[in-house]
Amino acid sequence: MAVGDVVFPKEEDKYKVDANEVIHMKLVRTAEDVKNESNAFQPEMSHQVFGDTESIFGYNGLHVKLYYHAGSLLTYLGMEYKGKVPDSLGIEADKVLPNIAEILAPGYCTNLDEFVAKLPGESKFTPMGTKIHSYKVKDTEYEIYQVDISVPGFREYHERLQTFILWYIDAASFIDVDDEKWNFFLLFQKQKGPTAGYEYNICGYMTVYHYYAYPTNTRPRISQMLILPPYQKCGHGAELLQTVYNFYQPKEKVIDITVEDPSEDFIRLRDYVDCQRCISLPAFTPDNLINGFSDSMATEARQKFKISKLQARRVYEILRLNVTNTGDPEQYRNYRLDIKKRLNAPLKKEARYLTKLQSALSEEEFKAAMFNLSGTEKMKRLEEAFKLLEADYRRVLHRLATA
Repeated sequence: MAVGDVVFPKEEDKYKVDANEVIHMKLVRTAEDVKNESNAFQPEMSHQVFGDTESIFGYNGLHVKLYYHAGSLLTYLGMEYKGKVPDSLGIEADKVLPNIAEILAPGYCTNLDEFVAKLPGESKFTPMGTKIHSYKVKDTEYEIYQVDISVPGFREYHERLQTFILWYIDAASFIDVDDEKWNFFLLFQKQKGPTAGYEYNICGYMTVYHYYAYPTNTRPRISQMLILPPYQKCGHGAELLQTVYNFYQPKEKVIDITVEDPSEDFIRLRDYVDCQRCISLPAFTPDNLINGFSDSMATEARQKFKISKLQARRVYEILRLNVTNTGDPEQYRNYRLDIKKRLNAPLKKEARYLTKLQSALSEEEFKAAMFNLSGTEKMKRLEEAFKLLEADYRRVLHRLATA
């Protein structure tokens, strides 16, 4: 409703909340952890559960609780609110808990007291599979385990674990674990228990699918990777990715390792790890980098580290920027032209494709499409693409320099 220039909110607007702000997730071990609000974290996205608006209607003062035991992932789901949309408005409140329950594994708790009572027994949890790496961060020990679906109990554990991806990986979906080509890598924090022994807290995980490659080889493809919010920005992603690389590196049947639809964050992580590995290879010396991308770079990166040719090219571009004197007009120009030549290839392909389709397009449609690929417009698009790419490359180089 509006009066003059003043817009007044509708009555029902006060019952609409941002789902990402009202959902509180926790990894807990004790009743004290459950009560402690400082250890809560929120989803990065909720459209895969609550729709594109990522909003929940029908409540004010809404507080959704989604708690997991830090090791076993025993789950509690509940909610509380201060007010609910009145029947007089004739609008039904959203079904909050049923929407979340659809993505949870069977056996979750809906009674908080029951959940808290079960926590001590859950501390007996230990990781499944085979430990393949351990490392320390600030005197805290972490371990990475490789496991597949044949390991007893892992199917049920994975059902609990995979629920996190819908809140943190865009367009994520649950995988078919019955397919034996899946491989899993889980990261745990290891700490001494309150009495004896050790307790293990889940920190993140990665899924890898083994694709067939002619004649008897495989191409592992990284599908999903997530480091849980309490453990982010600590270097765990790089440790996990490097460990997975090391796991496949000695396997002769593995040609190279690829990635399925990576996020921008994962692209930067992969670039960082791959540059770290390739920077010491003979093919990637400064003199070779200045002379341009070569077959020897692609071959050496694949043979030594299972890096695909496309990724080896990207590594070359990052490392060449590192040895390019951008204050030297000629050096910097040569670098820009080299990158833009690669960026231009898809545009040329698009133009050829449109020419073939000309008979199926109206004259106006064809002119509009070709205009976007005209000389001036194409140069503008190439320059914009180069600047974005260079900015990403510099982030990777900064991390390399400060590691």
